[in-house]
Amino acid sequence: MSAELYNNQERHLVAVDCIIFGYEDGELKLLLFHRGIVPAKGEWSLLGGWVNTDETIEDAAERVLMQTTGLKDIYLEQVHVFSEPERDPGGRVISIAFNALVDIKKHNKELVREHGAHWWGISELPKLIFDHDQMVSKALEKLRQKASYEIIGDRLLPEYFTISDLRTLYNAIFQTEFDPGNFRKKMLTLDALKKTNRKDTSGSKKGAFYYKFKTDSKINMGKKIKIV
Repeated sequence: MSAELYNNQERHLVAVDCIIFGYEDGELKLLLFHRGIVPAKGEWSLLGGWVNTDETIEDAAERVLMQTTGLKDIYLEQVHVFSEPERDPGGRVISIAFNALVDIKKHNKELVREHGAHWWGISELPKLIFDHDQMVSKALEKLRQKASYEIIGDRLLPEYFTISDLRTLYNAIFQTEFDPGNFRKKMLTLDALKKTNRKDTSGSKKGAFYYKFKTDSKINMGKKIKIV
């Protein structure tokens, strides 16, 4: 009886879509490509793929990232399940969206070019196919929630950075301008950064000390912090 119940059920396609964020020159960016199949062939899309029979959705997302960026073991977090029956005009497709944070300097540029992908500034994104705009909005919301209780710069900044570098990153993520003094005070009270003896003297003769992240940069607080 149970086998008959399975056999009588409709079959749906399952896909993953990766919202791949990067950071470069003080700007949060998103990796997009021209879709290569119909419907919506040639239009701007997130990078995604089907979930194979022998893999989990996490495995599928990691495979998509590896195939397009050449990177392994990068940060991935599930954002949301998109399951509106008419979301994909090509058929009944349920898509699981994932956030990914990528060091733009480390990804394989040749692979990205092969897939026709381009980095777009988050403030100037083109119109995306289907419900991909909603996916990006959800992903940004989740990224900002995470950044409010965990310092996420270790995935987007170089090993050594100044407090100003970290503030510029947060300005880009939240699309706002944080007060330098308040931001510095908040970051230094979180006990997540280690001060070094090295200095960045490019901005002034006095220079600014470089910091690096401690091994565990998560902020152990009972509620989300408000970075002001």
